[in-house]
Amino acid sequence: MFTIRPCRDRRDPLAARSVAAIIVCALLCSLFGTVAFADDRRKRAERAINDGDYAAAEKLYRELVERDSSSAAARLGLSFALLKQRKLQEAFEQALHVARNDPTSSRAWALLGWALLGAGDFARSGEALHNAFSLNENDPMAVAGLAMLDFYENRPQSSLQRLRRAVFLAPRDADFIFSLAQAAARAERYAEAADAYERFLRVAPRTDEDRRARIRGLIDFLRFLGTQRPLYQASGPASVVVPFELINNRPVIEVRVNDRPEPLRFVLDTGSGMCVLSDATAARLGIRPVARGGMARAVGGGGRFEIVYGFLHSVEIGQARVENVPAYIRRFYNDQEKIDGYIGLSVMSKFLTVIDYAARELQLRREDLRAEEATNIMPPTRTEIPIRTTSSGFWSGQVRIEGVDKPLNFIIDTGASISVVSEELAAREEMERYAQKTRMTVYGAAGVAENVQLLLLPRMQLGAHARPNVPVVVLDMRAINETAGFEQTGIIGGNVLRHFRVYFDFRRPAVLLEPLDVRPTNEAKREAPHKP
Repeated sequence: MFTIRPCRDRRDPLAARSVAAIIVCALLCSLFGTVAFADDRRKRAERAINDGDYAAAEKLYRELVERDSSSAAARLGLSFALLKQRKLQEAFEQALHVARNDPTSSRAWALLGWALLGAGDFARSGEALHNAFSLNENDPMAVAGLAMLDFYENRPQSSLQRLRRAVFLAPRDADFIFSLAQAAARAERYAEAADAYERFLRVAPRTDEDRRARIRGLIDFLRFLGTQRPLYQASGPASVVVPFELINNRPVIEVRVNDRPEPLRFVLDTGSGMCVLSDATAARLGIRPVARGGMARAVGGGGRFEIVYGFLHSVEIGQARVENVPAYIRRFYNDQEKIDGYIGLSVMSKFLTVIDYAARELQLRREDLRAEEATNIMPPTRTEIPIRTTSSGFWSGQVRIEGVDKPLNFIIDTGASISVVSEELAAREEMERYAQKTRMTVYGAAGVAENVQLLLLPRMQLGAHARPNVPVVVLDMRAINETAGFEQTGIIGGNVLRHFRVYFDFRRPAVLLEPLDVRPTNEAKREAPHKP
């Protein structure tokens, strides 16, 4: 057997102290090196954020998180960079990691709220944003997040007030200034909106020249609108009923523009915030552009078209008259149908609008009547879909699809002949099992999309009512989601809506559906292309 005894250190004490000093020096150098690394990456990431280079910022913050996974600042920076690129799931996860370890971090809760808001989860977003605000009432992200919640849920005055405060708290945040401009425009404060957009151009990074061109054109248009009499002035009888043709599941009515006797054919289009006039019809009527600038992204063709603004002095639908109506002017690509324009939500919002697909009638009841008078025509058997309004002016409601766990945000679009699901949703929920052999041609605002995939969904639930065997086309909706503000995963088109009497109640706002006694048919073989 053997024993182990400590060996006497026969080294020189001075040498031992020298070795210890070298070790301490090495440790300090390593520590200072780590600090220098973190400080360099943090400064570079902050510069990238200020320059609008969010991909570079993401890379730098990832390096910081990999070096020190406990760094809350690095994770919050990474979450912010991801949020700006609409990588919502990971932005949520990074902020959640911080919130779990530090529930008092208002920044973490605000980022959680913004990620949930972008995904369209309004209930949980509101909880997170209110939590952030309760922790710090001066957190600009919390204030701006609550403002956008108001904006989407149709509380324009509250949204405007909160965005003014958010911009006061963070005067160099370009996104808050941009949102303020949108809220001011929706509140019909056109001069304030134009001023805010000009301020945005001064402080925003010059990374997207096409977007800046769009904004410059919009500023010119807003300045023009600010010099006009009040917009959308409705007059005429208390209630007007006009017939419509149902062509490719889209209601088409006769309209007169600028007091001209010539009747024009317009589609009732809840998928458009403003009215739209074809460039050919505008030229025929002598309606010239009042502003233009930039290229818009949309479905179809090359995915882009020039933005041209016009102005209609009057629009008459039967005996109903609306004066001073802004409009877009663009080319229509579907030559198979003679369509002169689209009646958008901005005109329809002046009325309680009822589209009766069974009787082929449109009823317009003035919204300046007493609320109880408008309510009297509501059906007792209706189902109600509460509506949120996207940044781009679309009406969005929640639907459920068989096989998908959570409700989905779909645009309500009477101007779409067939319903739509996004490519992202189709891939995420593995909808290949619903694929049909038929391929579709889709006419969109930016051109024609050929060979589009058709699915047959087994069931779509709208409020208390369900539709079986719903044909939908699969489209790339990224162009829509870039400006919507919160994720849209599809479109409810005319092939679904035509089975209801549809009430558009702008006071609430809500869409109310009254089912018709119409036997469902095999729609898949009858569908025609999307809107021109």
